[in-house]
Amino acid sequence: MLTKGDEYPIHQTPEPIAFSGTDRNFYDRYFFCAYLPDGSGYCAAAFGVYPHLNIADGHFSVIRDGIQHCIHASRVLGFERMDIQCGPIKIEVVEALKSIRLIVENHEGVAAELVFEGRSAPVQEPRFTRRIGTRLFMDLTRFTVNCRVSGWVEVDGKRQDYIGALGTRDRSWGVRQIGAADAQPIVPAVLPQFYWLWAPTNFPNLSLYAHVNEDATGAPWNRRSSLVMDGAEQDRAIHLVDDRFSIDWQSGKRHASAATLAVRDAEGRDHRVQWTPIDLFMMKGIGYGHPSWVHGGYKGELVVEREDFRPSDLDPLEIHNLHIQHVAKARHEGGGLASDGIGLVEQLVIGPHIPSGFAAINDGAK
Repeated sequence: MLTKGDEYPIHQTPEPIAFSGTDRNFYDRYFFCAYLPDGSGYCAAAFGVYPHLNIADGHFSVIRDGIQHCIHASRVLGFERMDIQCGPIKIEVVEALKSIRLIVENHEGVAAELVFEGRSAPVQEPRFTRRIGTRLFMDLTRFTVNCRVSGWVEVDGKRQDYIGALGTRDRSWGVRQIGAADAQPIVPAVLPQFYWLWAPTNFPNLSLYAHVNEDATGAPWNRRSSLVMDGAEQDRAIHLVDDRFSIDWQSGKRHASAATLAVRDAEGRDHRVQWTPIDLFMMKGIGYGHPSWVHGGYKGELVVEREDFRPSDLDPLEIHNLHIQHVAKARHEGGGLASDGIGLVEQLVIGPHIPSGFAAINDGAK
């Protein structure tokens, strides 16, 4: 089965590009987010290709006056992985690894055109590999880059220009749970557990990238904290050591009221970064954990839908509402220096996590 991708020297297996190894859960995804310098106007997008499910989907969502406005789109891929458009949502690679244009053609009053220019070369994160017993849960590679963002977003005739805007984009590919759930139960049965914090942050002359995955005891199984100066080339990230995240949880929720990262630099100096949330974004608005717009789910030949909701009205402990991002102000102190920045703190905490006091699938903080 030959497709346009086979014309390019990008093969990774002896198979045509249409085939990605053997796992039906293989995926290839773009993520974008943008916000104005004060943290307002937050918007995000996700675009995924699922070669073995023969599906592509795209999502765009923006917060206006406390309401999250979303566009969801899904189509049959037709095995053509080089076609990165799904209904009104389109991605244009202006310059690989440097500049990407995100276009949302007007659908029921929501439209956008945003250009993401990397502040440096992307940072490749440690490979994410996790099993539940013997079953592969995730195995993926991801790169992330903070960006300067320009363009506009329109909702119901009101256009907002993104001047001096900042943001983050990432690319990930590999294996994770997509589409229909596996009907075969895991034996022996285990309580679902996933603890994830991710905090890409824009400071005046550099970017901070920090994340951690922890098991139920609080032991990290994937983590990294790095600084990257503006204009830095690939492999020029400064990796920090002894990085430790701590979260102050809102009472009765699994949403943070504050997040703190303690790290040491190469000279052994202590540093501390604290994030203070200023706005809430529900990741189901771009398909993550959505009850009906799950990534890789089959909807038909082409289906597009608008959805609006107010995040503050949703039950924070309902399973589909656990995956969130906080737009957050950041304060760094350490090494004789101090600076202020802005970024996001993404949180997905399902199941037990002893350091947080969580014992069930979705119990709230005491």
